[in-house]
Amino acid sequence: MSTALQPQGFAEQLRQSCIDDWNACVQHRFVHELFDGSISDDVLRHYLVQDYQFINRFVALLGAAIASADVFAPRVTLSQFAAMITSDENTYFLRSFDVLGVPAAQRLQPALTAPTQAFQQLMHDAAQSLNYANCIAVLAVAEGLYLDWSDQPAKKHQPLPARFEHAEWITLHANDFFRGFVGWLRSELDRVEATLNPAQKAEATQYFQRAVQLERQFFDHVYAA
Repeated sequence: MSTALQPQGFAEQLRQSCIDDWNACVQHRFVHELFDGSISDDVLRHYLVQDYQFINRFVALLGAAIASADVFAPRVTLSQFAAMITSDENTYFLRSFDVLGVPAAQRLQPALTAPTQAFQQLMHDAAQSLNYANCIAVLAVAEGLYLDWSDQPAKKHQPLPARFEHAEWITLHANDFFRGFVGWLRSELDRVEATLNPAQKAEATQYFQRAVQLERQFFDHVYAA
């Protein structure tokens, strides 16, 4: 019986290519403080205000992925996820802003930090490329990293923090629907690899790696304000 390792799929190859930044996000101070409920309101407020500015570009990126998909089935899955982002997740932000005392101007038009602007630009560029692999690469980072930090085995038996603005940011990303969607994104990256020429594969790789770098910068910068 052969014991040879099976070759990694494209999605895992991409993750491994930037594993240090990936793991730094999963094990970030922000994640640990969120789980144990010790995160300061100032840090969480800054994080959520900046993160909320991604929704518009993120939904546009989903739309670009829907438009550029090579077959019909992915359009259904992406449309279902877009419905969740514009309902449950949006409601979480608004409720949290109320509790954290975020004024209307800060919710809608805050001063954007450099990592926020850079990630917005990356999502815009991926969407404007109208290249399905580029869109899925960025989505696989934006959602895959959040699954990995929220659903890590070491945290599964830890009680959720008492405050909803801590607990729900975890449970929004650690549930069967989200696990299934991230698994699907990774399988889509594996599927489309065969359709890419070397230049297209390199371009999708660059989008993935840049997205991971910016995720780490975003986590780091909420403590530098």
